[in-house]
Amino acid sequence: MTLGPLRLIIFDVDGTLVDSQADILASMAAGFAAGGVPVPERAAILSIVGMSLEKAIPVLAPDATDAIHAVIVDGYKSAYQRLRAEKGAASSPFYPGVRETLEHLFNVPEYLVGVATGKSRRGLTALLDSHGLTGRFVTEQVADFHPSKPHPAMIHAALAETGVDPQNAVMVGDTTFDMDMARAAGVGTIGVSWGYHSPDRLGADVTLTQMTDLPAALKTIWRD
Repeated sequence: MTLGPLRLIIFDVDGTLVDSQADILASMAAGFAAGGVPVPERAAILSIVGMSLEKAIPVLAPDATDAIHAVIVDGYKSAYQRLRAEKGAASSPFYPGVRETLEHLFNVPEYLVGVATGKSRRGLTALLDSHGLTGRFVTEQVADFHPSKPHPAMIHAALAETGVDPQNAVMVGDTTFDMDMARAAGVGTIGVSWGYHSPDRLGADVTLTQMTDLPAALKTIWRD
């Protein structure tokens, strides 16, 4: 049996693989309280999920000083780490169909599976540990080492690490930041309908209504 070219499937994390909404909202409330700034509306908070905190907080608190932004960021991180320590995997449960879909993809010989997330290295490591996925992704791009999405640096790095050409890669995500990042890097786009941005905003090549449809969607994109 002759295998086809290596294909790279890059996943966003929050809003795509895991439902971390409750902890994000609670941590934002704690961070803004620490900074003495009114907590933004829920819709505003969810609209920036996927961006790095250092870029997202000034969007949510444009009138605050850089020093206050830093306090909010630190307060958010402390609260999120505390919730994660208290709740473990329950802090960010998988959406339906995610684990079985990942296991399927991990077992396809020509598929490489990675992540590109606005989480920190520490945050992603803790999440993967809690779900028993440490070492399963071949490339892990995090906010510590790249400009915030939608800058394409994360995808460029993932392509370089795996040696996969852009036409053989796709980005799976729930926000316009994910889709814009993918398009800027020249890779395919698969949107999901259950995340933080409405599907009609994504303009993805394919939009999923359930994660278990992903394997079929990949075959549609990669017809060769």
